[in-house]
Amino acid sequence: MLKHYLDGTDFLNMVWIGAQKLQENIVHINALNVFPVPDGDTGTNMSLTLQSGIQEMKAKASSHLGQSAEALSRGLLLGARGNSGVILSQLFRGFAKSVSGLPEANIQQLSHALLQGVESAYQAVVKPVEGTILTVSKQAAKQSAEVIGMTDDIVELFQNVQHAAQVALDYTPEQLPILKQVGVVDAGGQGLVYIYAGFIQALTGGSLINKSEIPIPIMTERTSSAQSHIATEDIEYGYCTEFIISLKSDNKTPFNELLFRDELEKLGDSLLVVSDDDLVKVHIHAEQPGTVMNHAMQFGDLTRIKIENMREQHAHILDSDNHFESPMVTPIITPKKSYGILAVAMGDGISNVFSSLGVDSILAGGQSMNPSTEELLQAVNHIPSDLIYIFPNNSNIILAAKQAGQLTDKEVIVIPSRTIPQGLSAILAFNENSDVEENVAAMISAMEQVKSGSITFAVRDSTIDQLEIREHDFLGMMDYKLIASDPNPLKVSELLLDRMIERGDEVITLFYGEEASSEWTQAIQNHIEDNYPNTELEIHSGGQPLYAYIISVE
Repeated sequence: MLKHYLDGTDFLNMVWIGAQKLQENIVHINALNVFPVPDGDTGTNMSLTLQSGIQEMKAKASSHLGQSAEALSRGLLLGARGNSGVILSQLFRGFAKSVSGLPEANIQQLSHALLQGVESAYQAVVKPVEGTILTVSKQAAKQSAEVIGMTDDIVELFQNVQHAAQVALDYTPEQLPILKQVGVVDAGGQGLVYIYAGFIQALTGGSLINKSEIPIPIMTERTSSAQSHIATEDIEYGYCTEFIISLKSDNKTPFNELLFRDELEKLGDSLLVVSDDDLVKVHIHAEQPGTVMNHAMQFGDLTRIKIENMREQHAHILDSDNHFESPMVTPIITPKKSYGILAVAMGDGISNVFSSLGVDSILAGGQSMNPSTEELLQAVNHIPSDLIYIFPNNSNIILAAKQAGQLTDKEVIVIPSRTIPQGLSAILAFNENSDVEENVAAMISAMEQVKSGSITFAVRDSTIDQLEIREHDFLGMMDYKLIASDPNPLKVSELLLDRMIERGDEVITLFYGEEASSEWTQAIQNHIEDNYPNTELEIHSGGQPLYAYIISVE
C-alpha cells in the first residue's frame, strides 16, 4: 500500500520503533568503540538521548507533524548525551524546523527536512570529520533527494534513505584509517542506520505505540560529595521556581524576552529564560514566587509549575550530610560573584581536588557516563554568576557543554579540556584578575603543555598500530594514543611512564582509582623515584572507576 503523506502520529510511531531498534542493539554499537577500553558508550548515549525526545513527544502527542517533530526536537536538545547524542539532536532539530507548520508532509518536504537536518548537524560541529555519523546522515539525505520524481511513496523514500545510510556506513573505514585498522564501522553511524531501520519497520507494519509503555531513561547512579558555605538563614531568595509559559498568539501584551528577563531579574537570582516559538521556560530563585508567576501570566498560561523551598532543602542537607541537590551535581553554594566554574569529573578524590582549586560545581561524569545537555544546563544555572567557565574534561562531553551554553542567557565559555589533567592545568592557569580573553588564552596554553596518561583494561581482542591486544590485558594510553598492552600491569605502567616522561619534565601527578592496589601504586612510585629522581611525584586517591590510574606529566 502506497503512503503519500506522513503525519504526526506516523512520525511518533517511527521514532518509537527506531528507539526500540536502537535499544536492542546497544551492546553492538558500544562494542564498535575504536579503542578496546571500557568507554564504549555511543549506543547508550544515543538511546538515552532518543528516549528523552520520546518522552517529550508522548507529553505533546499530536497528529500534526510539525508539532510532533518540534516536541521531539526539544526533548532531544535537552537530553543529548555525548557527541553522538548532540549530533542526533541537531539532525532532528533541523528536520523539525523544516516541517514546522506542516500537519503532514510528502516526500519532497521530507527530503528537504532530512537535508536541513544534516546542515544543522554539520554547523554544530566545529571541525566535522568524514567517516562518522555526519557522513552517514549526509549520504542518506542526498539519496532522499535523488528519488524525488521517481516515486511519491514515503515507504520507498525511507527504504532508499536506509540503504544509502548502510552503504555510507560500510564505507566509513575507508574514510577513517583507524576504523579500517581496527576492523569496525563508525559507532554513531551504525546507531543511525538502526534508527532508520526502525522507521521502515514502523512504516511497513510495525506495531502501533502503546504510549504508556514509552520508557523513562534509566540513569546510572553517580555519587559525589559537596560542601555548603552559608547558613540556611542566609539564603536571600528561598524558593526555586520553575514553570513554562504557553504564549497566547492573540495576547494584548506582546512577549518581549529581553524586557521580561529584566523584570524578573528584579525579583530574584539564578534566572534562566529560554524561549522557543510559543513556549517560554523560566527558572528563578525568588522570595515571592507568586509575584513572578503573576507577572508571567499576562503573556499566557502556565504549565509544569514547580516550587521548592530551598531553605528547607538546605536544612535537610545539613542534617543528613547529603551535600547535593541531585545525584548528578555537587553544588558549592556561594554568594553571587563575577564568574563561576563548572567541571565534569568522576571520583571523590578528583572532585575534591577540583573543589580545592575553586570550582563552584562539579557534575559527576566522564568515561562511559556522559551528562546530558539538560544536566549541564541545570548545573550552569545553579551557579550564582552570569559568567560561567565549563571544563568538560572529556572529548565526548564538549559538544553537550557547548549546546548547554546556547540554552542559557548567561555567558558560558567552554574550555575544551579533553582529560582530567588538562582540566586541572587549565584551572591552575586561571587568574581572577585577568579578563576573559587573557584567561582563555592562558588556560588553553596550559592544557597544551600537559601530557595525559591513563591505565585501564581491554574489553576485547584487537590490533591497533601493530600492537596486539587481548581481552583483559592492561592498557596504557598517552593522550589519545595507545602505548602499551600486556597482562602484566607493572610492565604497562613502566612502558607508559617511560614514554610520557621527558627531560625537563618537573611534576608527575598520579591519581589512583578503584582498580588500583597499594602494591601496584608503590611499584610505580619506586620506578619513578629510581629512574626520574629530578621529578616531583604527587600521589592522590582519585576514586575514579574503570581507570586504575590517571597520570599527569608537566
